[in-house]
Amino acid sequence: MTSDDRIGPPSLGSERDTLRAFLDYHRATLAMKCEGLTDEELRQQSMPPSTLSLLGLVRHMAEVERAWFRRVFEDNHAPLVWSDKVDFQAAYDASASTRAEAFMAWDAEVENSRRIEREAESLDQTGFQPRWGETVSLRMVMVHVLLEYGRHNGHADFLREGVDGTTGA
Repeated sequence: MTSDDRIGPPSLGSERDTLRAFLDYHRATLAMKCEGLTDEELRQQSMPPSTLSLLGLVRHMAEVERAWFRRVFEDNHAPLVWSDKVDFQAAYDASASTRAEAFMAWDAEVENSRRIEREAESLDQTGFQPRWGETVSLRMVMVHVLLEYGRHNGHADFLREGVDGTTGA
């Protein structure tokens, strides 16, 4: 990793500004973990039997963004990016993927998620989570996605170490 341009969350701020900033911080963390690596290095898997790779994580997080923002607040039937069967595991298979393909999809879903969040009147806005069959608030969605990034960025630390021996930030 060559640089750390992440902007940390505010020490003092509204709930919404804090959630927004933490999400962007974790999104930037995932991008930073992939910085400077070739497509082949990004596809490098951890140890068997796991098929997890950094590129697979980027693809998975594109699905997470879509599933929790687009499918909940705009179109409950929007297809996933890499699966017609709503199979979230399909995104992990990055064997034929490239940085350009994965990051283009991820960036598009992140921008869509940001737009949905910005346009919402409050964190209390609700949408329907089709996978759970429940109504959920924007607050819950933002916290859930933040936790997903936190968990997967921990995996990204391990995967990056496996590629070039660096330690996590």
